[in-house]
Amino acid sequence: MKKIILMTLFALGATVATNAQTISENALGLRFGGGNGYGAEVSYQRAVGGDNNRLEFDLGWRNDKNHYDSFKLAALYQWVWNIEGGFNWYVGAGGGIGNIDSKDRDRYYDETFIFLAGDIGIEYNFDIPLLISLDFRPEIGFHNGDNNRIDNFSPDIALGLRYQF
Repeated sequence: MKKIILMTLFALGATVATNAQTISENALGLRFGGGNGYGAEVSYQRAVGGDNNRLEFDLGWRNDKNHYDSFKLAALYQWVWNIEGGFNWYVGAGGGIGNIDSKDRDRYYDETFIFLAGDIGIEYNFDIPLLISLDFRPEIGFHNGDNNRIDNFSPDIALGLRYQF
């Protein structure tokens, strides 16, 4: 009877250990998307807490010499769950800040904006320290110009490639 109980506990422990994949402490790379014309963003992920939770920071910028300069910084808290093998899925919430400095002679403006963002995606951890992800991030922007209006809903689909360390 003791052997059966020990074997059952061992089998349960082995099953939990194989399904509970942990995320890396750090990941740094690029997030290739099309949200508001920022294109590729520098992306950093940092594990937090004892669970599979993390923070993600993304910095995008755009410099069009004749029209405008702009940057956007996003910060999200993400919950990560293992699907099977190296596959994980995650959801997150957060927001960010940015600035648009127009150089257009007809309508010059320098606007700061904030936004709220959600995030849902799937990722794969390779045996090498590479993480590839595909996510959907809707954003709602608030501009300081024109009576603090809510004028921007931006759905963004992006492919992420990150080095894990």
